[in-house]
Amino acid sequence: MVRIIGLDPGLRNTGWGVIEAEGTRLIYVADGAVHSDPEAPLAERLLQIHTQVLEVLRQFTPDEAAIEETFVNTDARATLKLGQARGAVMLAPAACKVPVAEYAPNQIKKSVVGAGHAEKTQVKHMVKLLLPKAALHTADSTDALAIAICHAHHRGSQRLKDVLVRS
Repeated sequence: MVRIIGLDPGLRNTGWGVIEAEGTRLIYVADGAVHSDPEAPLAERLLQIHTQVLEVLRQFTPDEAAIEETFVNTDARATLKLGQARGAVMLAPAACKVPVAEYAPNQIKKSVVGAGHAEKTQVKHMVKLLLPKAALHTADSTDALAIAICHAHHRGSQRLKDVLVRS
């Protein structure tokens, strides 16, 4: 059995979802979101996110992590800030020596729903179907569970991107 944490990075809210996978069987463990203070300077907000994700990792001790790749949109500033939040989030599993896999948003949707351009409501419905005991605390944590499910489906065929810190 492998414990997987899915991470959906965001500057305001970063969703997380923990599952266990044994073969094709998926077991819900927990989900939630961490938040940064929107009034704080950017560097402080990134530290808040990083510190809170570290706490979640220490609490649930996952074996592997999965994160959504940055979605590039027309607002370059928003994309850059999301990339910075993603970096702060990715550092947390690396600090805990947990390998991280990355998935494109369309790959996550296709893995969970069967269609790469699925709507959020479809993703939520399938997450609830695949993990009937899931609390689905927030939209961000639901997305994080979808990322974890995607990783559970692809972990055998995808080579994990090694982001372990070498001491």
